[in-house]
Amino acid sequence: MTVALITGANKGIGFETARQLVAAGHVVYVGARDAARGEAAAAVLGARTVQLDVTDDASVTSALAAIDAAEGRLDVLVHSAGVLETGLDGPAASRSFETNAVGIVRVTQAALPLLRRSQNANVVTISSSAGSFWAVTNPERPEFDLSLALYSASKAAATMLTVQYAKAEPGIRFNAVEPGTTATDMTAAFGIGRPAAESARVVVRLATLGPDGPTGTLSDEDGLLPW
Repeated sequence: MTVALITGANKGIGFETARQLVAAGHVVYVGARDAARGEAAAAVLGARTVQLDVTDDASVTSALAAIDAAEGRLDVLVHSAGVLETGLDGPAASRSFETNAVGIVRVTQAALPLLRRSQNANVVTISSSAGSFWAVTNPERPEFDLSLALYSASKAAATMLTVQYAKAEPGIRFNAVEPGTTATDMTAAFGIGRPAAESARVVVRLATLGPDGPTGTLSDEDGLLPW
């Protein structure tokens, strides 16, 4: 039975990804910064939960230690925790990169010993085509007119981390995904996006790749994306 950990899984795409993996028979750990919200989400989903703040080393170490003690391995890691800063200053930049990029490193490093014990390990990073140089410089793409400098820059970093981890850990598949414009707390101010359950299907597809699946890619529901 596959063991999965999803960061930021008490709401949005992470929550719906957890729902779909649980429905498919996976053991799923809801990672949530707020323990009470994580417990509430897990109860709804029929999942398990760990308190996990991707910006805090002790929290991450404790969460992975708990999964190690209970399961002895990790088969799927989904990096879903993220922030969208609309401002452009030092504090906003720190928040953006601490969660969207540094958090990926913090959690991945703690999870690697467990992932290496899996016979079919997949790591999926919810990134964005807003971090694709190809997309933001292409007048035919909606990202061309998107003015979210910190979000785009931090997601470009997230995709690069995915590629570098894929090169460093050939026994584990690392892939980044553009899930599609989704109606979540992050996009509420813009009033845009499709239901999170639709976008979660894109994440689940990568989270359940077989041993011959791709690694080191950025893709959306239609296939590989240049970046």
